[in-house]
Amino acid sequence: MSVLEITGLRKSFPQGSGVIEVLGGVNLSVGQGEFVSLLGPSGSGKSTLLGLVGGLEQPDAGEIRIGGEPAGSKPGPAAYMPQQAALLPWRTVQGNIELALRISGRSKPEARELAVEGLQRLGLERYARAYPHVLSGGMQQRISFLRALLSPQPLMLLDEPFGALDALTRQEMQQWLLSLWEQDRRSVLFVTHSIEEALMLSDRIVVLSASPAVVVRELQVTFPRPRSEKLWSEPRFGELKAELYAALRSLEKSV
Repeated sequence: MSVLEITGLRKSFPQGSGVIEVLGGVNLSVGQGEFVSLLGPSGSGKSTLLGLVGGLEQPDAGEIRIGGEPAGSKPGPAAYMPQQAALLPWRTVQGNIELALRISGRSKPEARELAVEGLQRLGLERYARAYPHVLSGGMQQRISFLRALLSPQPLMLLDEPFGALDALTRQEMQQWLLSLWEQDRRSVLFVTHSIEEALMLSDRIVVLSASPAVVVRELQVTFPRPRSEKLWSEPRFGELKAELYAALRSLEKSV
């Protein structure tokens, strides 16, 4: 069963006296409990696609269905985690989580209980009364991910959430995300520029062309789970990395 179905999705934006077509008819799906990553050249519309699924923009044409329902039929169709943590600086860590849960329809007592339980589950309870500015970038992203994880939606949209982190913190966050996802197995649509990250995290990788973007390739990632950094040294990992790199390079040269 597909949690997300996208059919013929098109989107253009004004540019000068004309328009630029960003998405040229995208078709893709995300199954129940499936982790799908989007790769593509810079400017290929990956973040635009996530914004359309999340209801931040409206498509020019095509259809988005989440759980069999049109995406615009109800508010907040998916839990969204942006590139930056986007925590409100005047609210504590727990307050940020509670607010997101209240917006998603939870009662005030329920939101408080879930926030406390979630922080305890991840060993982050000591940061409950801290304000975002005292946290490292990696810790802010952990809180942002917990906020999305506790939301009741069946689909999570993660827009390159580790792109601004240093290499070591990024690897730590990948392992942290995998350990949590293994417990929950929510459906995920994940945007990244990193081939290694896509191979480490995904069940399936979808490659978009340069804009106007369409799906040009899909790759099943069959490495067994749970996964660890040891996967990086596997010969098959290197083969798939080279294959995807060559595909992306050919797309960039065609722009």
